[in-house]
Amino acid sequence: MKAAPTPVTRSAGTAGFAADATVPDLRMAGLAVAAWLTALAGLHLDTRRTLLVTAVAAGLAATVTLHLLGFVGRPRPTVRRHGWIAVAILLGVLCGGAVTSARLTVRDAGPLRVLVDEQARVSTELVVRDDPRPVRGGIVGRPPTLLVSARLVTLTGPQGQRITTPARVLVLADDPAWRGLLPGQRLTAQGRLAAPRGGDLTGAVLMADGAPGRLGAPSAVQRAAGRLRTGLQRACAPLPDDPGGLLPGLVVGDTSQLPDTVEEDFRATGMTHLNAVSGSNVAIVVGAVLLLARWARAGPVLAVGLCGLALVGFVILVRPSPSVVRAATMGAIGLAALAAGRPRAAVPALAAAVAVLVLVDPELAGDAGFALSVLATGGLLLLAPGWRDRLRRRGVPPGAAEALAVPAAAQLACSPVIAGLTGTVSLVAVPANLLAVPAIAPATVLGVTAAVVSPVWPAGAETVAWLAHWPAWWLVLVARYGARLPAGNLPWPGGISGALLLAALTVALLIAARRPVARRLVAVCAVAVMVGTLPVRMIAPGWPPPGWVVTACAVGQGDTVLLPVVAGRAVVVDAGPDPAAADACLRRLGVRRVSLLVVSHFHVDHTGGVAGIFRGRRVDTVLVPQWPEPAAGRDLVRSTAAAHHTPVVAAPVGWRYRAGAVEVTVLGPPYPMRGTRSDPNNNSLMLLATVDRVRILLTGDAEVEEQQAVRERLPPDGLRADVLKVAHHGSAYQDPAFLDAVRPAVALVPVGAGNTYGHPNPAVLARLARGGARVLRTDTGGDLAVVRSSRGLGVVSAGVDRVRPS
Repeated sequence: MKAAPTPVTRSAGTAGFAADATVPDLRMAGLAVAAWLTALAGLHLDTRRTLLVTAVAAGLAATVTLHLLGFVGRPRPTVRRHGWIAVAILLGVLCGGAVTSARLTVRDAGPLRVLVDEQARVSTELVVRDDPRPVRGGIVGRPPTLLVSARLVTLTGPQGQRITTPARVLVLADDPAWRGLLPGQRLTAQGRLAAPRGGDLTGAVLMADGAPGRLGAPSAVQRAAGRLRTGLQRACAPLPDDPGGLLPGLVVGDTSQLPDTVEEDFRATGMTHLNAVSGSNVAIVVGAVLLLARWARAGPVLAVGLCGLALVGFVILVRPSPSVVRAATMGAIGLAALAAGRPRAAVPALAAAVAVLVLVDPELAGDAGFALSVLATGGLLLLAPGWRDRLRRRGVPPGAAEALAVPAAAQLACSPVIAGLTGTVSLVAVPANLLAVPAIAPATVLGVTAAVVSPVWPAGAETVAWLAHWPAWWLVLVARYGARLPAGNLPWPGGISGALLLAALTVALLIAARRPVARRLVAVCAVAVMVGTLPVRMIAPGWPPPGWVVTACAVGQGDTVLLPVVAGRAVVVDAGPDPAAADACLRRLGVRRVSLLVVSHFHVDHTGGVAGIFRGRRVDTVLVPQWPEPAAGRDLVRSTAAAHHTPVVAAPVGWRYRAGAVEVTVLGPPYPMRGTRSDPNNNSLMLLATVDRVRILLTGDAEVEEQQAVRERLPPDGLRADVLKVAHHGSAYQDPAFLDAVRPAVALVPVGAGNTYGHPNPAVLARLARGGARVLRTDTGGDLAVVRSSRGLGVVSAGVDRVRPS
């Protein structure tokens, strides 16, 4: 006989949810998501608006609760069934808004805000919250700028006023004495205040002067963690650069020695989560301890205790980053359930962890790493089991089904946030992460072992690190070759709009995939797109062309020149006249981070677009000339840099910078030039850059006087370059002997179409051509990229000028 179907039972305590183990328990999800989104909105609003949202949520929650309890009308069964979900959401809004409002009150405290607006010089007493982090890239011969997150204890203003508030402060420091600080350490510092960028709980930025004054030592626990982290660095020092720099990032989140090329390869292949400690590392370490405890036949209570100690110790060792704190909190909830003898519900544990963490620290709501960690875990819990079961039903072996479902679910859940951050959608992320899985656990366990034994047995730590570098090397190879696959990354709208668009499409596809016809249609369309675009991408890979060493962008009557550091990162020289044109130039080249922004001089055709350079991307350092005029351009550059916490350096002759494949040296002006035809032009920074052994001379708007002065102070071959960015848009004010000394193979002329200045001068272009140079202009060729190949130098044009003079 055919068995009768088992009825689904419901109880009053479940508020209408089926008591089915296969259905995820999402009752806490509404509260967690509501608290998260409310805190995120509050970080971008002021205290008054956040309090208003909180008050409205409190009123609605009270009204709905009274209605459900029967004090206000009689609710229908369907309303009662789903009403408690609405109450949970409203309570999440209420809690998130209340906690965030309290933190915003501290952040926006009136006395501190007044000093920040005045950019006052102050003396402070601080408590360090995290390890100092160096800014990527470096000025040759000068220590890197350090970013130090701290909590303010007291502040003394220029008039002697004393402010006591626990506001968060971001310190920008150049003195090497800041490098050795540990979390929890108390210190004093002096400097000038600047406004924070907003969107977090940072109340002020302190541009620190000199070394900090240390007030006592950090705690014994932090000192021990610091010794272990330093020991791991020493153990990895003899290893090759790529795996040796990656291993501390895998184990303790220390990426200070990670090469730029490896970091960009990991970003291009969707493996960035491996560069820093995440929840998977916590699971690996706790799982290893649990396995040892079971092997030693320890009881449940002792095993839970050992796992708890390992959890606390590992979090202290790696520092409480958002993903680690999330995973540790969720793990603590699971350990408590295990000790109590109750089965662990993973989805409620995740929701509880998110709600608790956001309420304890609302700033986590705006952290991209926290969002990626939560979304990846949610994808593993909600999507991966169903996909694994479907694959098994279609004959896929259990292990292979698990290996395919897990990275696919995590990547799908994270892809909207990644697309919003990077402006790309990775097609190689799933296979790359699938290939990386076997190496993550051994690299992590061996790396932690090397860190633990380093203080007592340095030679043994080096041996264990040598063993760990082999799985780390495999990860490097996967990222390297995955990043070089054609069509591995497709362009996508960046920012919030791009993230929401991809999220909507993802949800629509998941819903549509429930129907067999829709699944087949989606599969056919995906294959058609891949088959149609892959050959085109392989034959004509698009912009930028492979092997480019310098690009002059068409931004109208102005300069914007880029030098590639690694994929997605560049040195930018000048910002052109228009922010939209500058931003579009960097987007066309896929630049998501600017290692160095050089402003050759402060005329508007080189500074007017500076806001576009900063738009949606990080700028590590701004280099400016020592000549301070015109004042309007100088103030625009400095205020924009200050608003984004970017240090500004005034460059003397001989100043050198190196990042990735780029090295830059300042050749001129050799001294302040006064009384010339145009002093700002003749005090332009003149740079000699080297990219992949190609010498590039960038001359700003230097005219005859500066060109002669630089030529006279350099040896005969000091100006020799393969590529010349012709000064001042090819104007007539050129020194013929200077052009003859350069003898470029390629001359690039950034100039606007139809300009009224007579640029470029035909005689100048003719002289360059007679000297053997191939002369190209952005007004007729659009973006111009010089590429290096086995056959020598070539030039690729992106098309006609996109920007016309207004």
